[in-house]
Amino acid sequence: MSKINNINRRKFLEIFGGCGCGLLIASCTTAPITERKQLKLLPESTLNRQAAQIYENVKKKTKLSDDKNQLEEIIEIGSKIENAVSAYFDSINKKDPTYNFQWEYILVDNDKIKNAWCMPGGKIAVYTGILEITKNKHGLAAVMGHEIAHAVAKHSIERASRALILNVGTAAIDIFSGGAISRTQRTTGVDVAGMLRTFGIDNPFGRKQETEADYLGLIFSSLAGYDIRESVKIWERMKEANKGQEPPEWMSTHPSSLRRIESLKKWIPEIIVKYPPIKMVS
Repeated sequence: MSKINNINRRKFLEIFGGCGCGLLIASCTTAPITERKQLKLLPESTLNRQAAQIYENVKKKTKLSDDKNQLEEIIEIGSKIENAVSAYFDSINKKDPTYNFQWEYILVDNDKIKNAWCMPGGKIAVYTGILEITKNKHGLAAVMGHEIAHAVAKHSIERASRALILNVGTAAIDIFSGGAISRTQRTTGVDVAGMLRTFGIDNPFGRKQETEADYLGLIFSSLAGYDIRESVKIWERMKEANKGQEPPEWMSTHPSSLRRIESLKKWIPEIIVKYPPIKMVS
């Protein structure tokens, strides 16, 4: 039996190694501005299309706010950031990462959720609960800049691509360990592979993306003419609102509020000088 297993492992390694290298060579790109290496195995058009469908369902099934003035402010802030992003990449003679976005904004009526998000392709939602944290247009621009940065940096595509690789990788580890992971899971009822992946790979990678979005979000908000110093106050208010109930950082996909505050304070002086409000070509 062990001889057969050895043959299977070698065959798997040959196939996985050959296919994997081909995919990696063809699909390695870099994130805008930060130049961090990224893996993208899935077509952006597919994720954008799926995101648009999900967004339509959210609009149908979620209670939207009837506060037109607040929604108009969200759209105004978003439009300024949109235009600033496009103008910046045009100014440095690089392809605009948002050239194929179909921007759209909704305000969700939910005071309990202190959040906002941006799907691939520029589909944005802001929850009324976050407004007590943002307080003003500069704070709201900081939050929206962060969420838009996720889409600009193609983080969803990267996560989906990594998931494909990790699913194959988990199977490979189980084969190479002679099925030890599977046996442990059956015996103890504990998803060992899942825990290793969550705390050892997914969470650290999630924190890396969040940190990158914090950095890029500051840049985009600054380019759009907003006071990015307000971002520090946002996370101070968020920290207070959480009342010390944040999970340990290693258990989370997000950096702690304290770490974010420290990073923002370090980045802000440089970004204000290096990425001042960009002049729009009319």
